[in-house]
Order: sequence, then structure tokens, then C-alpha cells
Amino acid sequence: MGSPKIFVTQPALPPLEEFIPYLEKIWASKVLTNCGPFHHELEAALCSYLGVDHLALCTNGSIALLTALQTLRVTGEVITTPYSFVSTSHSLLWNNLNPVFVDIDPITLNLDPARIEEAITPNTTAIMPVHCYGTPCDVEGIQHIADIYGLKVIYDAAHAFGVRYKGESLLKHGDLSILSLHATKVFNTFEGGAIVCRDATVKERIGYLKNFGFANETTVTASGINGKMSEFNAALGMLQLKYIDAMLAKRRAIEAHYRQCLAGLEGIRLLQPVADTLGNASYFPIFVGEGYPLSRDGLYFQMREKNIWGRRYFYPLISSMPMYRKLPSSAPDNLPEAQKASDSVICLPIYPDLPMTKVERVCEAIRAPFAHAQ
Repeated sequence: MGSPKIFVTQPALPPLEEFIPYLEKIWASKVLTNCGPFHHELEAALCSYLGVDHLALCTNGSIALLTALQTLRVTGEVITTPYSFVSTSHSLLWNNLNPVFVDIDPITLNLDPARIEEAITPNTTAIMPVHCYGTPCDVEGIQHIADIYGLKVIYDAAHAFGVRYKGESLLKHGDLSILSLHATKVFNTFEGGAIVCRDATVKERIGYLKNFGFANETTVTASGINGKMSEFNAALGMLQLKYIDAMLAKRRAIEAHYRQCLAGLEGIRLLQPVADTLGNASYFPIFVGEGYPLSRDGLYFQMREKNIWGRRYFYPLISSMPMYRKLPSSAPDNLPEAQKASDSVICLPIYPDLPMTKVERVCEAIRAPFAHAQ
């Protein structure tokens, strides 16, 4: 039968018996959704934990992105990254916006501010960067450009729960920051998302938009969507929040062990931590390059034969997909660093309950081709 499979991620689940009292409260209240008690409780608890002023829960991260763009009434062109999950750019198409892809910084894999400025036209109204793998974007550089040209900044912060930069929550940057609370994320509500904003007026508009546009029982102010988080998901979030610090500590320890085991391995590049940042170890990517005995795909499939199921996050590039590839900004010559990263990345398994012995098994699988090459 071989070794048991090691997947790239597994959701962190609290003990089932601890969830029963939450279910009993939901059943007793007979409020299952529509912004009930747990919904409000989780919003307040996350604001406190993350150190942000306002947060609006949503059904999932994609709905949060769609709603954020509606909230700021974004039009025309939006500068974004091709190196992300498709939800980022799909949210632009669903809002009838035009994505404009620019290349990434080869060190952080985030949008390169110098390339952002080159791509601005009279039709540009916003920038949608991604804190890729939880690594902070150059938030100061991006905000400087946004201020000069009068652009909105919406961060796709799906990977960045709990990340702190220069002593403060990374989510405080930009006009809005979007979280995914999907089961594969560092903090999850099974399915869920959130929009972090700066003031109560903006949160009120988000509230209207995620509830069909209803301002009250008889007044509809906008063509909103059904984007409310259920009480079940919010209750799970309240329970998960009890364990988040312990889970983050475990993830950071696993990341450190990977770094120790893979340090100095020829042809394998690791992302380096950004100064003044407390990360969340949401992903652990490696980049397979010159000097390694196998190609990226050669290693990827050899690992699968050993029941190690990494993921090529993010391959292929969004810009190469049928709905985007004809855009002028999708030209491969425009995106060399993004293409290089996409062609060389493998995200290794990392989740709180991953034993160190399995981390070592993954690292041994990466080192093994050197022995066979001799």
C-alpha cells in the first residue's frame, strides 16, 4: 500500500465535542443566518484579535472581493498580478472591469511598484495587489503611487491572516483588505471571507451590498448580493479563534524545520522573510532551478509517487488562461518574473498537525534525486 499520503494542507479542526454548545445556542435562538448573534460576535472578536477597526464577514473570499469592488465603485482598469489564485482576477471580470497585469518582484513575488506606475493610464482607477503566501507587499511604495494618481487600493489578503508588519496588522493597509476563511487557510470557518475597512460608513455600505442592498425592511439602496456568513460558520470561527495562536506557533515551527532541512540545497530557492514582519507560515513554497537534478515537474511527480502531494501554486499563470490571454498586458514578454516563478514553484505540505517526521520525509524526497544523479 505504500506510505500514507501527505497533502499540502489540511484544515485545523477543534475537538468536535467543543462545538456542541455552539450548535445548541444556534438551535435555541432559531437564528441560523442573516447576521445573527455569532456573526456579530465573530466580527468584534476578529477586529480585536487582528488589531483592525472594522471587519465585515462574508460567505467566502470571492464574494468579499466582488463586494469590495462594488463598495468602492471601482470602474475601468484595475492593475493586478498574474501570480495568484484565479479568484483575484475573476472578481474583476464579474464586475465588468478590465484587468491589467504587471510583473512581480522576483524576491517577494508580489506586485513590483515600478511596474505598476508604468501601467497606469487615464482609465486606471484601482490597484489590486496580493500578499502572496502571506509575504507583505511593498505597501509604502504602492500607497505612494496610489496617492499620486488618485487610485484605490484593494489588497487580496487571502494568505495574510494574522501577519504583522512593522508592529501592526498588515490588513490595515490600503482602502480595503480581503480575507479568505476557507478550510485550507490559516484561520477558517469552513467557508468564509471578510472585508477589512477603515471606517463605519464603509462597513455600513458593505453590509447593504452583502444583503441584497437592503438598508431596512422596505428600502433597497443597491443591487446587492447574498453574501452573508451563516451562524454555523461564524460559531465555528469563534471556536477556532481559541486555538489560533497555538496553530500559528506550530506552523512557524514547521516552517523553521523546513528551512533547516533544505538550507543550502543546490537548485532549490526558498523565499526569505521580509524585515519587520511576523509571518503566519501559511504556505511553504520552494523554487526548482538550475543545478537541481530534475525539472520542477519531474520533482513534483516524483514526490507524488511517494505520496507527497504538493501543489504548484500558482501554475499556470492567470494571464495564460483563455479569458485573459488576449489582453495586451498578458503578453509573456511583459511578465518574465511571474512566468519564472510559475514554472518553478512547488508548495510543500504545511499544516499545524504535520509531524516533524513527515517534514523530514518530504525533505528527503527533495534531496533524493542528487543521490540518483551520481
